[in-house]
This record gives sequence, structure tokens and C-alpha cells, in this order.
Amino acid sequence: MRLLADMHISPATVAFLRRLGHDVVRVSEIMPPNATDAAVVEEAARQDRVILTQDLDFTGIIALGRRTHPSILSLRLSSSRIEHINAVLERVLPSVESELAAGAVVSVEDGRVRLRALPLE
Repeated sequence: MRLLADMHISPATVAFLRRLGHDVVRVSEIMPPNATDAAVVEEAARQDRVILTQDLDFTGIIALGRRTHPSILSLRLSSSRIEHINAVLERVLPSVESELAAGAVVSVEDGRVRLRALPLE
């Protein structure tokens, strides 16, 4: 899966996802550190990447713009420990890959995964 990890995603998680075979780029690798969320959305769309984030602002940008892409994988977990996030991503990513490829917002919470197709109503 092609992912664009926002600044809240640890470089260790980016490296972990790369070891799993995902094509992952962290925002800080390709954009200035002060890039706006809207600019990140545009870059993800341009590169055909799913935004991996812990920031709810991306969902708002996608919803208000009635966008059909990029997809968003939003982590809303009670623990931000890297090991916990990595384990959740390893478990969840294979089960939501087709939805993300089609255009979706996937919210991952403790014990629950919510899928909403784009554009958001």
C-alpha cells in the first residue's frame, strides 16, 4: 500500500511499515515542516497515497471538499506507544486495503474499525 505518514506518525512506525512491504513516505521527507494539512492532502492525492494520521483535521478537509481521494487511515487509539500502533497497523491494514484503494476514510479505534466511503455525506 502507498502511504503518506503525517508528522504525528513516528519514523519507527514508517520503518516498520516499510519492512512489511508498504511504500511509505513521511511528510517530513518530502515537504517543509510547516506544510499545511491542505497541502499534505494535495500531495497525497498527487502521489496517489493514503494519508496515515492521528490528526482529525484531514478528515474535515476531505469532507468539506467532497473529495473522493486521497483516502485516510486515521488512528484513534488510547495508546500512542509505537509497539501498540505497529501491532494494530499490522493487523488492520490487510483488512482495509481494498476500501482504501477505492476511496475511504478508515478510523481505527481500540476494538473497532469504522469504514466510510468517499465522498463523505
